[in-house]
Amino acid sequence: MRLRPEQLAGSLKNKLSAIYLLSGDEPLQIGEAADQVRAAAKNAGYLERELFQVDSGFDWDSFRQAADSLSLFSEQRLIDLRMPSGKPGREGSKALQDYCANPPVDTILLISTGKLAASAQKSVWYKALEKLATVIQVWPLEGGVLIHWLQKRMASRGLQCDQAGLRLLAERVEGNLLAAAQEIDKLYVLHGEGKIDSDMILDAVANSARFNVFTLTDAVLAGKVKRVGTIMSGLRQEAVAPPVILWALAREARILYQLAWLKERKQPLEPVYRKERVWDQRKTLLGQAAQRLTTEALQSVIKQGARADRMIKGQERGDAWDELMQMAVALSGTRLFS
Repeated sequence: MRLRPEQLAGSLKNKLSAIYLLSGDEPLQIGEAADQVRAAAKNAGYLERELFQVDSGFDWDSFRQAADSLSLFSEQRLIDLRMPSGKPGREGSKALQDYCANPPVDTILLISTGKLAASAQKSVWYKALEKLATVIQVWPLEGGVLIHWLQKRMASRGLQCDQAGLRLLAERVEGNLLAAAQEIDKLYVLHGEGKIDSDMILDAVANSARFNVFTLTDAVLAGKVKRVGTIMSGLRQEAVAPPVILWALAREARILYQLAWLKERKQPLEPVYRKERVWDQRKTLLGQAAQRLTTEALQSVIKQGARADRMIKGQERGDAWDELMQMAVALSGTRLFS
């Protein structure tokens, strides 16, 4: 059974599925959907939870043993399988097929993955899961859907906002729901319940005592290397989630690559601005950055982003923060290392 994310809560009130498969590249929606499943399972008496994090060295035999063993502490349990890559590999594929062929009683399997490629959705393991699972795919929110989500999120905090303010907030977060949730929480802390307008949103962004990803990307695009370093240090001290920073830097790198490619061929940039929904105040910054960066340099930054992503997910050794710093500095037009 396929559901949209907003349909999950209602479904959980009726009957729990034996398997839930959550996939997509929007971490806030995935995380909150998984939280809903875990809470509903706990309320229904599934008191024991076993967590498995699938990485490049994951031992699928441990998952098999958990599926085959009886619960030690309660009659009902939840197996929480997190597979960020969405690629179980040969052993994992076989393990998931075997699980579906003989699902253990009194057990819920919750699988969370990144975005699944079309080839993955045609695989044998996916088809086996799909027959038994409640399947939820999440997608980045845009346009009116994003505005509606922001409005509901603010209402959940007791905030009411006019359409101009919602559009302004949508521009600031550019589809990143983790950043949107942080901004809404900040508005609640600053103003409490009540009406929020555009001026309050602008003031909150301008007067925030903490660093955020928006000040980072502005400094990166402006080529202010020293400020980039200062902001990155502040973000790390304030424990801002590395995936949020990676999302912001990777998005700028992808847009800049498109712009640099067009500039090298003396073609107009406006089609990219329209496609990426770049608002007017950022066009100048992006245009200047694309002028000083080559497509070759930007390809290198995009590869750095992929490495940082693997480090964050534990799939590659290294310090993700160091990799993010190098990305930010490289995007500002400077190399940390020759």
